[in-house]
Amino acid sequence: MRRILSFLDEKTGRELVLPVTPASYEWDHANRVESIQLDQIGEINLPGGKLMGRCTLSNVLLPAKLYSFCNPGASATPYVYLEQLERWCDAGTPVRWLVSGTPTNARVLIESVQYGERDGTNDVYATIVLRQYQTPETPVLAASGGGAQTARDAGTGAAQQRTYTVERGDTLWGISQKFYGDGSLYGRVAAANSATVKNPDLIYPGQVLELPPRDELPAAMPPSTSRKIAKETKTTYDPAANVWKMQLKKEQAAMHR
Repeated sequence: MRRILSFLDEKTGRELVLPVTPASYEWDHANRVESIQLDQIGEINLPGGKLMGRCTLSNVLLPAKLYSFCNPGASATPYVYLEQLERWCDAGTPVRWLVSGTPTNARVLIESVQYGERDGTNDVYATIVLRQYQTPETPVLAASGGGAQTARDAGTGAAQQRTYTVERGDTLWGISQKFYGDGSLYGRVAAANSATVKNPDLIYPGQVLELPPRDELPAAMPPSTSRKIAKETKTTYDPAANVWKMQLKKEQAAMHR
């Protein structure tokens, strides 16, 4: 039975099936082993924790024409395949890698994509390096006042969605920095709470925010109207008139031409 190798972006539903099944592949499954030396005993080995899996797909053929050995549904557009693989690689998007008819079913990151043409056929040969992905669990620190909770599945112990109760003085940027280590994710946190947060710049004490795992955050909410205006204007103070003046940046540019 022919094996089919594919990648699936579970968030968007986008699937990429390799047009030609590679001749071979190897998936590394390993555990770290720590070696120590003991007096009068010598070397002993101890388990040091699981290592993430790794796979290198070599000589992956992306054909410029449809051959008889191409998989059903294949397309003779090699650079379309490469564009999608590079997009996932550049964005650090976890994708599910599957090999039909085998237990291979792992979430991976695409570490690198190397490719080139040979033999004048316009076919492209690629090397794709995959590394197993595991969702990092961010420790939840007890916040003064506002409460944050992390629920865990009773069977697997996996982290589930958290909630946080907004306190006076909180901002989405600060909350994102505290719980994700990256304040710039505030727009995506706002989008995850679009039912209650209409403006990423306005949150209120007592609001309960959902804080999904980082890799499950949706795309960022569009900037608020006030933020758009702020980007398009410049505010200056006129001491003679004792007034603040606001001017569109495009008007300023026209004045200095």
